[in-house]
Amino acid sequence: MKTITPKRGQCRKRTALYLGMALLAISAQEAAADQAAPEQTEKSYSFSEVLSQSVTGDVYSDEAAANWQDLSYSNMFSKGWDKPWVSPPNGEGGAPRQGWLNAYDGVFYRLSVATFGWQHGINGGDGYNNNLISYTPLNQRMEIQTNIPIMTSTPSASGTSSETNFGDLQITPRIILSESKNVTQSFNLNFRTPTGDVFNGNHVASIGPQYNFWANAWKGLVVRGGAGFSIPYSGDITRSGARSTFDANVAVGYYFTPHDFTPIGDMVWYVSTNVSQPIDNRGASSNTFVSLTPGFRGHLGQNWYLLGAVEVPVTSPQPYDYQVMGGIMKVY
Repeated sequence: MKTITPKRGQCRKRTALYLGMALLAISAQEAAADQAAPEQTEKSYSFSEVLSQSVTGDVYSDEAAANWQDLSYSNMFSKGWDKPWVSPPNGEGGAPRQGWLNAYDGVFYRLSVATFGWQHGINGGDGYNNNLISYTPLNQRMEIQTNIPIMTSTPSASGTSSETNFGDLQITPRIILSESKNVTQSFNLNFRTPTGDVFNGNHVASIGPQYNFWANAWKGLVVRGGAGFSIPYSGDITRSGARSTFDANVAVGYYFTPHDFTPIGDMVWYVSTNVSQPIDNRGASSNTFVSLTPGFRGHLGQNWYLLGAVEVPVTSPQPYDYQVMGGIMKVY
């Protein structure tokens, strides 16, 4: 049989034809895929949705955790304000973002804590205080902290009598300056209102700008703190003995147990150092106050936590010998 060999030009035409048909098929498949799976866009929220989901939504689920995002100084006014708050992840070392007694916060929470304090050695007697503190996030950038001083009891200057009254209500807007997995920085602006009694050193209106930070980069070690000012401007400033002060805090703690190891889950032991320095001329002297506060926090179960600490002044004159503090907290 005679074999007919196609000419070189015919082979080239056939090859070009097959190649063109293949390209057309690929293009058709890509177009169909684009139509079947449209490009996903970032979900937008209304103001009411941002607020309601931050305050009452499920902010601890894996789905919510996927909505967490890094925030920075550079996008301070453009990022995070239109997104619901979600619980941030643990730090690089694995430590949770939590609050401790008598230490600056740094990070945002959604919780309430009832605290009790007993101060021994005030004017030869004892003082007591009971507070309900709540943290309410509004979005990823802002939350409101309220401190309701249910009871404040102190002896008089002579130590011969004592009074128990409501304290000075405090409302603190808080803003996240930046947040990454390892570090959170925030700014607080505390407003103290004169709702208490001057007998207990209250009935003072003041404003307090404050910088906070929180950091965890290695295992369970957490370092937190900050600095700021407290400036009284109204009320019974002279009679209450209120002073304008520069305040600072540094606290270091280590987490020993995982969250689910109840009733001692998330067990952290820490030491907090607080410094307060008067910066006005309202008093005859301006003594620096420094205290050390060893404390702990543990997860009891069902997002209930137990907190305890003992504050010991280490400078003279001492306003009290020591203060024992405790708290019961519910994260919701």
